[in-house]
Amino acid sequence: MNSFSQTQRIYTNSSNGWYMYFGSHKITEKFGLHLEAQLRRNELIVMPQQILLRCGINYHFNNSSFASIGYCFVNTYPYGEFAAKCIFPENRIWQQLQLKNQTGKFEIVNRFRLEQRFINSPVLNGANFSPGDAVYSNRFRLLSRFSIPFKGNEILDKSFYISAYDELFVAFGKNVGYNIFDQNRAYLAFGFKIPKLGRIEIGYLNQLIFKSDGIKVENNHTLQIALVSTIPFYKKKD
Repeated sequence: MNSFSQTQRIYTNSSNGWYMYFGSHKITEKFGLHLEAQLRRNELIVMPQQILLRCGINYHFNNSSFASIGYCFVNTYPYGEFAAKCIFPENRIWQQLQLKNQTGKFEIVNRFRLEQRFINSPVLNGANFSPGDAVYSNRFRLLSRFSIPFKGNEILDKSFYISAYDELFVAFGKNVGYNIFDQNRAYLAFGFKIPKLGRIEIGYLNQLIFKSDGIKVENNHTLQIALVSTIPFYKKKD
């Protein structure tokens, strides 16, 4: 662990593994379900880090843009040098707009997400720590993603591709701590489009977490394995 006196910040590094399912399943031509589960582990697989479950309703404006609203549950476990004092939950309501464009060989996705967060951070209860009352805060997330196939001009069935994104997290509201800048995630992965199912990706995520005390910063090196499914839950009319 390294300390930098100029910024008075303390940095730590850890290795994590995130194993994820993302589902975007249409139930009509315009409406669909968002289903998501993430198992996040510290030391790649050894220790628990987080469990994240997210669901929502999508409204598709067309084939390249949709809006969503939903609910998310996160359970966070003590891990790493800046470990929480106990396991604690978080409940979120979220809204987003996602836009996809094809520019030459590049598939470009921009996502704008708002989150209303209710976090039961650990508090001292007698001699032990336990989750406290829910504290409300807001967060804005901006993601820009670029993908390009190894061959051809589009990512079609049985296509291998490479993908990269950066996502910025900004917290706002009266209950935000010393850091408005909450997180940054930078990602690079290889992917394959599976016919009739969706996509599978294996990649590396660099996750910077700026703790609310304004001092501690986590630099998490993360293996990501994700299945992204787009199987429709209805039969299209001929």
